[in-house]
Amino acid sequence: MLSRLDEAGYRLARTAGHTPAAEHAVRRFSALGEHAAIWLALGAAGALVDAPRRRRWLRGAGVVGGAYVLNTAIKLAVRRRRPEVPGLPALAGTPTGLSFPSAHATSSFAGASVYSPLVPGAPLYALAAGLALSRLYLGVHWPSDSLAGAALGTVIGRAAR
Repeated sequence: MLSRLDEAGYRLARTAGHTPAAEHAVRRFSALGEHAAIWLALGAAGALVDAPRRRRWLRGAGVVGGAYVLNTAIKLAVRRRRPEVPGLPALAGTPTGLSFPSAHATSSFAGASVYSPLVPGAPLYALAAGLALSRLYLGVHWPSDSLAGAALGTVIGRAAR
């Protein structure tokens, strides 16, 4: 049942709203989440400009980094392969062939959760959702990979707060 839902979600994400310009834009946007880069940069920028809360920003960046490392360990343990659906190839390269859970989703939702007490949370969660969805649009994750990553990141971020 889950595999059928995953495939249906994958097909929808890989076919709805696709144009060459949109695919190019989503690839560029998605690159912000590679190796948790945007979230680590946000923590570093917060630490630079918000001296009274510098330690909280740096701790948040540490939580994001830890979430990314934990995600990688889970990927190595689970070893789920990335989607390979005939006629719908992935539109972006990936560092590994491992898929579960999505590191973009994990680090993004950890970042949104841990930084939301410091700045308005809605834009952070919008960025997190956008980055998680970008991986589906590009065909490098099954929907359950992104959902699991979002849940894992949220749990990590909230626990760290």
